[in-house]
Amino acid sequence: MGKPVVLPKDVEAQVKKKVDEGWKNNAFNQYVSDMISVHRSLPDPRDEWCKAPGRFLENLPETSVIVCFHNEAWSVLLRTVHSILDRSPPQYLKEIILVDDNSDMPHLAKQLDDYMEQYPKVRIVRAPKREGLIRARLMGARHATAPVLTFLDSHCECTTGWLEPLLTPIAKDPLTVVCPVIDVISDDTFEYHYRDSTGVNVGGFDWNLQFNWHAIPSKERARHQHPAEPVRSPTMAGGLFSIDKAFFERLGTYDSGFDIWGGENLELSFKTWMCGGTLEIVPCSHVGHIFRKRSPYKWRSGVNVLKRNSIRLAEVWLDEYKKYYYERIGFDLGDFGDVSERKRLRENLKCKSFKWYLDNVYPELFVPGDAVASGEVHNLATGQCVDSPAKPEDNHKPVGLWPCHKQGGNQYWMLSKEGEIRRDEACMDYAGSDVILYPCHGSKGNQYWEYSPETNRIIHGSSKKCLAISQDRKKLVMEDCSLEEGRQKWKFENYDPNKKL
Repeated sequence: MGKPVVLPKDVEAQVKKKVDEGWKNNAFNQYVSDMISVHRSLPDPRDEWCKAPGRFLENLPETSVIVCFHNEAWSVLLRTVHSILDRSPPQYLKEIILVDDNSDMPHLAKQLDDYMEQYPKVRIVRAPKREGLIRARLMGARHATAPVLTFLDSHCECTTGWLEPLLTPIAKDPLTVVCPVIDVISDDTFEYHYRDSTGVNVGGFDWNLQFNWHAIPSKERARHQHPAEPVRSPTMAGGLFSIDKAFFERLGTYDSGFDIWGGENLELSFKTWMCGGTLEIVPCSHVGHIFRKRSPYKWRSGVNVLKRNSIRLAEVWLDEYKKYYYERIGFDLGDFGDVSERKRLRENLKCKSFKWYLDNVYPELFVPGDAVASGEVHNLATGQCVDSPAKPEDNHKPVGLWPCHKQGGNQYWMLSKEGEIRRDEACMDYAGSDVILYPCHGSKGNQYWEYSPETNRIIHGSSKKCLAISQDRKKLVMEDCSLEEGRQKWKFENYDPNKKL
């Protein structure tokens, strides 16, 4: 039932050696995986709403499930395949296509062929040279014979009832692209972790063109009677999804100029929406996935693949908004190849503009050009500036101070029309103790600030306290607003009163 396997602390030397080797080769605990049945049972994470009779169509299209792998651990790959075979209604599962991206581990050669011979629905396709995830997936798609393609990673487990909720929206409208809820399988104990549909997030991205998760916007929640209904998502994580094969081909599949992996999920998300489709996350479908903390694979070095892919993506799909990404990479575009064919594809499909996408699909995304003020937040009494790194691991930590350096970076803040003081997706937040950085939630409250260039005050909306520097000038504090205190006086660089709501 997805319970954890916890090894004793003092395992004998022989076992410890095997455990360490498994971690080294796979970046997960292969030793523990090998102890677990490849047909293990799992909890049913679906809401009761999902199990109501007639909830999903009965006359559904067949799907080809495409699983790409490179040097995957034997037990993990088999558990992925068996969870698909064991938990998919046979009338909907046409085939499983295993795409071997040039593995060199012996268990993935003849041993795998021999094992899969007993399962006529499983086909193995082998790449003669290492292709990377994007081209391996395209290879799988070329071999697929069903009208719907479902892509899964090779370290997944499908749960009861996972398939029908994915196929139903596509049967109703083949321009719908759907993703299951991705549950976490522990990389150490292989415990299966899940939450009910109230914990579902949707996909977004920031101006570094990196995917992120965020809460379902209130406007989208309001469209639903029940939290387990499919929710529209601006982007997809990209590893696990189903798509009508003809629609995938019409969209030009993936950009074949993309290398290895990275950026392909955003490309497919943008063009799905901009070219007439819809992207949804389906809370009635749960698939577990092992999230690794590092990649165990070696790639040729010297090329920043993700950056090159992202530039191609920006050139073709982002219109005038590409400048916000280019600012982040210092306008260092390098050689990103020829994108004229992809631009023609967009033209031929008569796709909408990126501005349309931001206005209609992802209005919650903060666009830097809309900021009321941007740049440093400078304390008039001390010459210090509000300063904070803004990576996800810096969230929940106090916002700091540092002498103003005019270099942007950690001192570059934006004041949004909604009263947020933000760095990309992280906002200054005050809940009664320290001023911290916290993921922007868009519902004002602790993240609502009022800046007055006349009084040079930054007042917290709900507590009505003023942002100040402590008496010893070492940290940011919140104080009762008293007019004479210079420690409470701030200047926001580049303030534009015309942009205020």
